[in-house]
Amino acid sequence: MSAARRCRPPRALAGLFVWHLRNTGIRQIPYRFVHLYHIANGRLITFQYFNFLKRMYVTQYNKDLSQRAKPKSDSIVSPFYELQQLDQEKKDVHKISPVSPVHQSWSETSNRNELREMKSAAETEDSVIPVGAESKEDRQWKEMKLRLDDLPGILARLSKIKLTALVVSTASAGFAMAPVPFEFTCFLLASLGTGLASCAANSINQFFEVPFDSNMNRTKNRPLVRGQISPLLAVCFAASCGVPGIALLTLGVNPLTGALGAFNIFLYTCCYTPLKRMSIANTWVGAVVGAIPPIMGWTAATGSLDAGALLLGGILYSWQFPHFNALSWGLREDYSRGGYCMMSVTHPELCKRVALRHCLALIGLSTVAPVLDITTWTFPVISLPINLYISYLGFRFYREADRSSSRKLFFCSLWHLPMLLLVMFTCKKSVVEKEDKGDLPGKSCERAMEIRLP
Repeated sequence: MSAARRCRPPRALAGLFVWHLRNTGIRQIPYRFVHLYHIANGRLITFQYFNFLKRMYVTQYNKDLSQRAKPKSDSIVSPFYELQQLDQEKKDVHKISPVSPVHQSWSETSNRNELREMKSAAETEDSVIPVGAESKEDRQWKEMKLRLDDLPGILARLSKIKLTALVVSTASAGFAMAPVPFEFTCFLLASLGTGLASCAANSINQFFEVPFDSNMNRTKNRPLVRGQISPLLAVCFAASCGVPGIALLTLGVNPLTGALGAFNIFLYTCCYTPLKRMSIANTWVGAVVGAIPPIMGWTAATGSLDAGALLLGGILYSWQFPHFNALSWGLREDYSRGGYCMMSVTHPELCKRVALRHCLALIGLSTVAPVLDITTWTFPVISLPINLYISYLGFRFYREADRSSSRKLFFCSLWHLPMLLLVMFTCKKSVVEKEDKGDLPGKSCERAMEIRLP
């Protein structure tokens, strides 16, 4: 009993505490509603906010009802197929029908819009598929097929037909300036052999420079760079031009001209081409290559290497420096991108000085021609204006050194050379005058006597 009595006071105290809590909780309910009303007015609680509070309560006290991220299922289709589908969706063209006028009735406009949508859907179904097919075919790798109709143009670009024409013309000028009677058959064989040798040298040059030409805007469209022909075909074309060309010069003209042609191919392909990426000396070697064709024309006519041949070679040698230096000045970015070591890139001051120096040298070489009894004394006088003009442009290029002055000097060099050679040919001493003086070689004199005799 004593133990039970001792336990009653604590139970009574607990009951009083629970009763007090209930009374205070019931009393505080109106205050809570008033407080909630003030919060609602202050925060502008809406129906969406109550739903948010409800979701927060459910996820906080009922962990099983909380949202869980659903794992993404692995796609069975390959990603390449998905990319193709995305590309196809991007290529679909949807035609937007124009807005109908306001004054038309709703039924008429709706019918017209339906018809337009049906027509546009039919057009897109017809047009989208072939467009996508064409674009896919364009993006796929294709092997370039060589057609026989395109082969002559490709081989002409491979052999640098314009440069070959310039080489043949200078060789023809050397043949025409020789102090011997003109022989058409020998002239034809010499011109053909020189042209074939030039085609072979240019083709081999492009074969070696494919990786470097691809980095330059001026040469990136060459046949070997674009893959229009195979390297094997280019080498076969070079061999089919070089071997008959040298044989024609050696057997059809004379061995000296054939040896000069073979030496020029070697000098251009094996010396000048690799030197372009090693030293600026390539410009001087290239000038020697350009000076040999008029010497070949002279030796083809006379069979000997005389002072006149060296004079013609000197004129071509000096002409190439203002011509090429002015050209390379405007292509400095291209040459540096291709990895070529040119004076205009590495030694710009030397490039300007050399161009001016050789412009003035043309005046001196023109004066030497009558001294060597190749032309009359009228040649230095007639050629002086054009030589002074190119020297003036060379001086402007030396002083200003901009694209405008370099372009003027380059374009002047294009007409200066043929005009200078034409004036030189018109002032050439005739064969009869040299025969009277006894300056003709033995064979040439005998040929001249045979032509003059009935």
